[in-house]
Amino acid sequence: MNKPIRSVAIFCLFLFLALMLNATYLQFWSAQSLDDRPENRRVSEAAYSSARGPILVGRTPIAESEPVDDEYQYLRTYERPLLYAPVTGYFSFGSSSGIERSQNEVLSGEDPRLFIGSLVDLLSNKAPRGGSVQLTLDPDAQQAAYDGLTGLTDGVEGAVVALEPGTGKILAMVSAPTYDPNKLSTHDFAARDETFQRLEDDERQPLVNRAIQTRLFPGSTFKLVTAAAALESGQYQGADAQVPGGNTYQLPQTSGDSGEIDNEGRYCPDPLTLRLAMEQSCNTTFAKLAVNVGAEAMLRQAEKFGFNSDYLDDLPNQARSVFPTEMNPPQTGQSGIGQYDVQATPLQMAMVAAGIANDGVVMRPYLVNEVQSADFDAQQTDPEELSQAVSQSTADAITEAMVSTVDEGTAEPAQIQDVRVAGKTGTAQRGVPGEPPYGWFVSFAPADDPQVAVAVMIQEAPGREIAGGALGGPIAKAVMEAVLQ
Repeated sequence: MNKPIRSVAIFCLFLFLALMLNATYLQFWSAQSLDDRPENRRVSEAAYSSARGPILVGRTPIAESEPVDDEYQYLRTYERPLLYAPVTGYFSFGSSSGIERSQNEVLSGEDPRLFIGSLVDLLSNKAPRGGSVQLTLDPDAQQAAYDGLTGLTDGVEGAVVALEPGTGKILAMVSAPTYDPNKLSTHDFAARDETFQRLEDDERQPLVNRAIQTRLFPGSTFKLVTAAAALESGQYQGADAQVPGGNTYQLPQTSGDSGEIDNEGRYCPDPLTLRLAMEQSCNTTFAKLAVNVGAEAMLRQAEKFGFNSDYLDDLPNQARSVFPTEMNPPQTGQSGIGQYDVQATPLQMAMVAAGIANDGVVMRPYLVNEVQSADFDAQQTDPEELSQAVSQSTADAITEAMVSTVDEGTAEPAQIQDVRVAGKTGTAQRGVPGEPPYGWFVSFAPADDPQVAVAVMIQEAPGREIAGGALGGPIAKAVMEAVLQ
């Protein structure tokens, strides 16, 4: 071979090597970063044009992809959209929320658990087929929660969560106001953008899932945590333990009205039993108990129930419920009645009730019951213990006090014929003069074999006087009856 030909051959070899290196770099090393670039429409178009798997409640699809005659081939549609939107979220071009977002790899067929099916599709030159996601929701409980909450009044804002105490399954999750995800999945992008902007600008925040993303003062429902801390301290034993009461209580290191706690006219002698204090929701009792056990013990107890931590893996953007650290005695007293800087989501308060119902064991809450490939290979979620929040004896004592609260006290609206129900009301001050309070209600049933725990939060109820028992109790009752029927 003469020198010119050899030079050209070597040059071509280097070009070939450079081409191979560049292709390898682009297809392997840089593939993910290129896919993730916001200006890369090809990835979004490919995802939007694929047949995503369905989201199921039982065996009924509540979200699925339907073939359409346009460039995107499939349209994501939602059955009973207002009922399930806070859970399913929406799947739109370039954006998603809820289960559509957290379970995107399963629904799109890209999850490693669906590898075999995806490999077969690849070898068969077929488009990837999405897997299905079956939720833990009970359709009857979900409907009862939605009807109860939205039926209170026009413009209601709030949330309902129901859990299965022994597993952590979320049986109902409703948030109001809600929205229609079909209007965000439409292929009419101009209409979609208009709808999205309207929802974003709405001061009532319909895109927010209040069950997990709104945290408020839990008020008197937090007295369950305070009672747990007091019983776990060893200073008090059983539902009939003698605890401090009284008509008023001046918080330590304070003077004047700003540091005084009263019972708003409820019957709270000094001393009284823990049972009676729970029945009457005595503020003085639980403020004194919090001061007696101390800030550190209150913090430890709250965190055992899930405060100051993340525990829900199946939905994005969970807000942490907060119990403050480094409190002084007056702040500790305020925290004992669910005020000061204590903040909780409805899911968190449902977990408190469920933990007491489950002999003191708090289970990790979950929404995804099962994922399944397009070829019907299924993988089910296993329940997971989050913590032993209290001993069984403490859980039994609080349960007895909660049953008395339904039978004889402020939680009477949750009574179910021939069923022992445990419950606790809550009405939390906003800290803004003249503003109405927040309404709360937590409960579980049957008290001797709990199958469902419920938390109801009412943030706004225009035209109605907000009271946790009067408004939240009937909703909790309806949800419990739906599960127990």
